Amino acid sequence: MSELTISEKLHKMWNLQQVDSQLDEIKILKGELPMEVADLEDELAGLDTRIKRLKATVKEADQEVVRIQTFSKDTDANLKRYQKQIEEVKNNREFEALQREIDNAKLDIELAGKKVKEAKLILEQKKETLTIAEAKFASRQKDLDTKKVELNGIIEKTDKEEARLRSLSEQAREGIDARLLKAYDRTRTTYRNGLAVVTVDRDACGGCFNRIPPQIQLEVCLHKKIIACEHCGRVLVDQSIINPAVAEI
Repeated sequence: MSELTISEKLHKMWNLQQVDSQLDEIKILKGELPMEVADLEDELAGLDTRIKRLKATVKEADQEVVRIQTFSKDTDANLKRYQKQIEEVKNNREFEALQREIDNAKLDIELAGKKVKEAKLILEQKKETLTIAEAKFASRQKDLDTKKVELNGIIEKTDKEEARLRSLSEQAREGIDARLLKAYDRTRTTYRNGLAVVTVDRDACGGCFNRIPPQIQLEVCLHKKIIACEHCGRVLVDQSIINPAVAEI
């Protein structure tokens, strides 16, 4: 395959720019949706892990309440047994021993009552935190579902066209020097509008709108070499290179 002339390279680069600009329009149409969907999926994964952890702590707090209540119930049963036994003691030693057990049981029951209140408070707090986390999960899930429907709708409408344009973009790159393509790609990523190849319009660069000197404009028209705008680095082409429609590449 013979090397392309400068004019042919410029023509292919212009057409490549037109195709890539259409791909940019599809990207703009999708907007931030792909990133928003990914961010929501990550957030939901994090919330799901947190909810599982909260459920485990709620279960532990609930078990702690049951444990203290069971201890208090058992202690109360012992207290009643001690109180019944003390009525049947036959000497002071047994009486004093049972009285100590009764006093200790009463203290344990009182302490257990306080611990139950504290444990129930902790349990309610954890349940409230869990409820908030689950509500947030449901809300985020709804947002994700909505954005997925919106994104999938756009993808469904643009998928074939995007595939076609990507194929044309790859075809347009054939025969263009790797050095030029590298500069083209670098320039496209530098500017938000993605323009790396522009026309000279009304004596100015079609990208940065700085004035192009007459001598440079003449060199652009001669197609003897690739001319870049000295201000923004975009490749300059003249009106003879332009093809209004996306040409067969």
